[in-house]
Amino acid sequence: MTIKKKLNKLLKVFIIGSLLIVGLVGYGVYWAFFDMNRLPTGEYLTEEISPNGKYTLKAYVTNGGATTSYSVRGELVFNDKDNKTKNIYWNYREESASISWKDNNTVIINGHTLDVTKDKFDFRRH
Repeated sequence: MTIKKKLNKLLKVFIIGSLLIVGLVGYGVYWAFFDMNRLPTGEYLTEEISPNGKYTLKAYVTNGGATTSYSVRGELVFNDKDNKTKNIYWNYREESASISWKDNNTVIINGHTLDVTKDKFDFRRH
């Protein structure tokens, strides 16, 4: 094997290794700071059931402690799927939740309209 081939192989290994490390660090940052599944649980506020009974939206308030304000987390419960849950709402500087269902799949939480089949509201992304 010539020196040029060895250098090419070493360069490929270095590039692949670097991309792998950057990818892992990127995923770690996303997981630590932006993953809605890692939100604090909070204290129960209220809940509303969708008109057809398929969903329940539960709201919780979290106390950020001395350095941050209160936040509201909205948890969607799938009533027909063994009560599986998904976080669809997370907003900062809120202490209460006003929930109303517009139709079977659309909910309004503190003025934010969400289609529960596809939408999420996260203040960190708006």
